[in-house]
Amino acid sequence: MKHSAQGAAGTGAGTGAGTGAGAGRIRTAAAARIPAQPGAPDLARGRALGGGEPDGSARGEHTHGEAPAPRPRALVQRSSVRGQILDALRSALATGELRPGGVYSAPVLGERFGVSATPVREAMQQLALEGAVEVVPNRGFRVVERGDRELAELAEVRALIEAPVWLRLARTVPAERWAELRPLAEATVRAASSGCPATYAEADRAFHRAVLALAGNEQLVRIAADVHRRAQWPPAGSPSVRGRADLVADAHEHTALLDALIAGDPDVVGSLVEGHFTGAA
Repeated sequence: MKHSAQGAAGTGAGTGAGTGAGAGRIRTAAAARIPAQPGAPDLARGRALGGGEPDGSARGEHTHGEAPAPRPRALVQRSSVRGQILDALRSALATGELRPGGVYSAPVLGERFGVSATPVREAMQQLALEGAVEVVPNRGFRVVERGDRELAELAEVRALIEAPVWLRLARTVPAERWAELRPLAEATVRAASSGCPATYAEADRAFHRAVLALAGNEQLVRIAADVHRRAQWPPAGSPSVRGRADLVADAHEHTALLDALIAGDPDVVGSLVEGHFTGAA
């Protein structure tokens, strides 16, 4: 693939170093846009997606008198909100909307998403575990800056993990099983044609995940997906990831690979796999 590209919350409502647009409150993860953060606004208005919480906690302050644990239904609802926020933040990373080197506070992001700081903080903590952000005490989270060398290393790791598996599967998986992946390959082409890096990144991971799942190794799928996601983050100094033409070319490699796999042509498969992962960035 040609892709570019701990955590505890800050106690204050720090300012964001990145710039962005969109003053309206965001109701869904799909519509999320990460704005500039000139300060830490009052979060009393930000309750659209998540439940309320004590004012001090909403401001990102440490509170010692924690409220009783929520009922199971509330837990499910908050988990859903956290998942939506995590998806939105991952998309913002893929598009470069969360700028490498930028500092973002959970309270300010929560206000813009229309939720309390808590689900944002939890999502950021997950991103910290994935290596996407790092904690900045009393301010929030900084998006990790990735240089060309790190992205090249990630591309190499992807090739070492995935390429041998693709070649082994090419010899063992029947044509009809490969044909079942046609909708996913075509979905990557449609996503690339949209020109949206985040949409393509998701479709791309889905296709690769489905291919690797044929190996029947859940650990392989999990590890490869983690490396793949990291490789999709844009490098430092890049305003965005690759353009539409690059995305479309990459997506068409999926359909070409699938055609060769269905045809059972090992030489063509080997050549395409090598090119697909050698060019990963």
